[in-house]
Amino acid sequence: GTALTLSPSTSFLKPPCRNPIPKPSQLSASTSLIQLDNLTCVHRLSWQTLFYTISSSSSSFPSFNKISASFLFSSQRYDNLKVRAAPETAEEASNPSRMVKTLQLGALFGIWYLLNIYFNIYNKQVLKVYPFPATMTAFQLGCGTMMILLMWAFNLYPKPNITRSQLGAIVPLAVAHTMGSLLTNISLGKVAVSFTHTIKAMEPFFTVLFSALLLAERPTVWVVSSLVPIVGGVALASFTEASFNWIGFSSAMASNLTNQSRNVLSKKLMVKVESLDNINLFSVITIISFILLVPSAILLEGVKFTPAYLHSAASQGLNVRELCVRSLLAGFCFHTYQQVSYKILEMVSPVTHSVGNCVKRVVVIVSSVIFFQTPVSPINSLGTGLALAGVVLYSRAKTIKPKPN
Repeated sequence: GTALTLSPSTSFLKPPCRNPIPKPSQLSASTSLIQLDNLTCVHRLSWQTLFYTISSSSSSFPSFNKISASFLFSSQRYDNLKVRAAPETAEEASNPSRMVKTLQLGALFGIWYLLNIYFNIYNKQVLKVYPFPATMTAFQLGCGTMMILLMWAFNLYPKPNITRSQLGAIVPLAVAHTMGSLLTNISLGKVAVSFTHTIKAMEPFFTVLFSALLLAERPTVWVVSSLVPIVGGVALASFTEASFNWIGFSSAMASNLTNQSRNVLSKKLMVKVESLDNINLFSVITIISFILLVPSAILLEGVKFTPAYLHSAASQGLNVRELCVRSLLAGFCFHTYQQVSYKILEMVSPVTHSVGNCVKRVVVIVSSVIFFQTPVSPINSLGTGLALAGVVLYSRAKTIKPKPN
């Protein structure tokens, strides 16, 4: 109260701004409503108001006179100080995060495609000299199981808590996954990589078929129309394929059947496993598939990881060290590219993921033809392109909703 009744008497206390500073007796709570049209004036007002307060207290404490003077003169060095607002809209603030997400998604798609290319190359090289697809599939699932256990052990990803009902829902998915992986490797061992992936372009056909049979989902006219170029393209490519083999063709078709039945079953059973995210669901499926396939591989092919079989493979072009290294790399790529695929599925819509999967198939076909120098006729190329174009049309047709009656 005493501070607000005193006024300065010296002349150098007058502010050098156009608007005079109100006397301390006139200062009140309304001072905060002063218009901020002159920022330097307001700045001096705050410092000199502080000076008035301190100088008025100097009647009781004379030593404060020196302090008040030093405060006054030190304020002069801030005469040119200007405060400017930096407005930032919500759209501007979200741009960096959106850009980071786009870059992350692009990197994941690149990793997904690259791992697919290397898996198909290494896997084909091993299966050519070591023709035991069940053993190789069990080995690849074993590599994935080891990676999952290490991921959980080092807390790189949270370990799931699975109930008995969830386990009962996951087992059918694991059986279908096991069969699909085994049949794909059988096909890759018998025919060219490009032909196997051309046949696997038929997956949408089986998706529509099983959805209609098991889920009673009626496809739209656009979806059915998109299946025509898929079926026609695969048929055209099959008739002109130089490496055509009935075992390879049948196993690739059967892998389509099992993989798409797995996808349809996952929709039907998703209520029971909805507490699991995609990564942990795939991890549990991989472990169960490995447990199921090991005894099946021994029953079908016997124990093939023996020095005699390894040296037999070495006599056909790959020594033991190269065979083991490429088998490990194939197992690593096999598990990692599927994990990345599930991670991408969490970030984008199923339609975008389906289109990305079609582009991945194109990349794998082209890279395998170049690497293995697979002979491809113009009609075969036309059939492959027609089938892949049908897959893209199918992905777009899924977004078209039927008109209500």
